[in-house]
Amino acid sequence: MATAFAPAKVNLFLHVGAPGADGYHPLCSLMVFADVGDEVSVGPGEGRVSVSGPFAAGLGRESDNLIVHAVRAFVADLGRPMEELAFSLDKRLPIASGLGGGSSDAGAALRLIRDVFAPGVDDARLEAMAATLGADGAACLWGRPVLAEGRGERLSPAPGLPALDAVLVNPGVPVSTAEVYRRFDAAGRFGDVAPPPMPEAFESPQELAAWLATCANDLEGPAVDVVPEVGAVLATLRDEPEVLLARVSGSGGTCFALCADDISAESLAERLEAMAPHWWVTRCRLGGPW
Repeated sequence: MATAFAPAKVNLFLHVGAPGADGYHPLCSLMVFADVGDEVSVGPGEGRVSVSGPFAAGLGRESDNLIVHAVRAFVADLGRPMEELAFSLDKRLPIASGLGGGSSDAGAALRLIRDVFAPGVDDARLEAMAATLGADGAACLWGRPVLAEGRGERLSPAPGLPALDAVLVNPGVPVSTAEVYRRFDAAGRFGDVAPPPMPEAFESPQELAAWLATCANDLEGPAVDVVPEVGAVLATLRDEPEVLLARVSGSGGTCFALCADDISAESLAERLEAMAPHWWVTRCRLGGPW
């Protein structure tokens, strides 16, 4: 079987505008990817998706899995059926956690399908397929730092980034993206989705954290309202001495803490694991691709 890594996505900032007539929210986000994530494999079989790993039990019906949607998108684009392929997913990321796990799984599946079944499909065509799978789809296809705009399908290169050591923390409670957006719309405090001025490159984690402090995740407040445990994680992180910046990723569930170096991140992760053993805590390096 061929195998691909599906990295966790982290929104360093996420600005979300008012919904248009079609109900979709425009956004602007600086996305990076972690060296932790799921693993997707493909080989000959009966067209099913088998799931294993620590978070396998949290997944819903197979037909709802974004890997299945990715296969359907590929079939629709080619205009002809594929020979039977079977996928396996090692689910290592929490479910409904703001880390783009499903989109990243789908991106890994699209890359694998092209490699083993349709190598003539070019990158632009593959990216168009990925964009149909959701706001994170296009960015998660490649897993490299990008500035995403529009519905997430308009991608441009991110500024140069230093090595970014971080800790990801999830309280173990899934967060409904639909409910977060419902609270966000009800509050009516929509963000400015014009890209903020930014340098061509950031020289250090400290410089990046200071600049990110001038931005926000517009969905952070609604996510904390929906799941107060997310707020408890944020409050804890923001009190820890190693943390340069703590923020919710995506529509919530997981918070990230930027640290000055790997020693600081390791120290923070070990202390958090001791303080709250029921939380999912993992040290990582942010950037990509991996």
